[in-house]
Amino acid sequence: MMQPLVSLVAGVVFGLGLAVAEMTNPLKVLDFLDLAGNWDPSLAFVMGGAVMVTLVAFRFVLRRPVPLYGDRFHLPTLTQLDRKLLGGAALFGIGWGLAGYCPGPALATILSGNAETWLFVPAMLVGGALQRWQNRRTTS
Repeated sequence: MMQPLVSLVAGVVFGLGLAVAEMTNPLKVLDFLDLAGNWDPSLAFVMGGAVMVTLVAFRFVLRRPVPLYGDRFHLPTLTQLDRKLLGGAALFGIGWGLAGYCPGPALATILSGNAETWLFVPAMLVGGALQRWQNRRTTS
């Protein structure tokens, strides 16, 4: 019972953080990504803050044998760059640059009434489903 509540609280805090940092505003994100035009560096401070918190917090969290509300840590096992990782990163970056949304901020704004998110989120879900389908097809 505790894990769903902790997950809900973490999701709400994450969504509020995205909103306060204006990462849910696609125009602000696109200005951050527009290095040659109207560049807005403010989101670099948001990302830098997140990286710093993660660097400090992971040192303490990963000292535990298991998470507080889980049976194991879900950490990446990939140690090398491969074609799938680079291709996925490129697709993510292209999509982020075209739309100004990535999954977290898009989900955080789905109820805002912005029609763009009503197009983006279903397309994102279809893309995820296609990736899982392809993964099952190639591993079978």
